[in-house]
Amino acid sequence: MKQNKIVFIISLVILLLAGSIAVAAAAGSPGSEDDPVVTKSYVDQRIAELKGSNSSGGAVTGSAAVFQLVEVEAGRKIIGGAGTEMILRGGEATAVDNGVDGISDLTAGVDLKGGTTVTRNHHLLVPMADGRGIQTKLKAWVMIKGEYSIE
Repeated sequence: MKQNKIVFIISLVILLLAGSIAVAAAAGSPGSEDDPVVTKSYVDQRIAELKGSNSSGGAVTGSAAVFQLVEVEAGRKIIGGAGTEMILRGGEATAVDNGVDGISDLTAGVDLKGGTTVTRNHHLLVPMADGRGIQTKLKAWVMIKGEYSIE
């Protein structure tokens, strides 16, 4: 009876070790296609893009399937693609329209024409990709879902 228990325990340990080795092998080794090594400059560039700024002050584009927080410097515009959603979390911003129609403030149920102050924590929707969005007055933090560019 004791021999059966010992054989069972040894078999169990062997199976657990084999399973952990298989998991480690599946994860890939550092530098492989499954676990690539990236440079510091690449990481810095991606962080700058996510924050909504870059060293040249040029346009930054992005797309998010879920809300992501983007830091935007004062005076920059966030122009949304069709269906892009935005929520101003900090700072100050005004609406940017297309010359005819504004952006939808879904929280208040109104259309924000160009120059109208955007209220913090209101859910905004850009209905079409025609130049609509928001412009920051102060450094701002905006949650964005969808395609956008920062100009």
